[in-house]
Amino acid sequence: MNAFQAAEFGRAAMLLVLTVAGPMLLTGLIVGVAISLFQALTQLQETTITFVPKLLAIGITLLISLPLIGRAMGAFMARIADAIITGG
Repeated sequence: MNAFQAAEFGRAAMLLVLTVAGPMLLTGLIVGVAISLFQALTQLQETTITFVPKLLAIGITLLISLPLIGRAMGAFMARIADAIITGG
């Protein structure tokens, strides 16, 4: 394995991390901003209001994106296994 192939695997791994974690992070960001806006408009400063909707939204997003995550991780593992088998 040369330096170019190692860099290519590193780039693919970073893209995999974004593919796996991206939907949940984006959902948490959107729900968090919406809840913060709601709290600022209503002046309701209850701490549980921030956690429960984010937890539910991220859980639902995880369930919806599980097939995408599985395909992405399977393709990456197949690519790594192919590189190991071929020796480079």
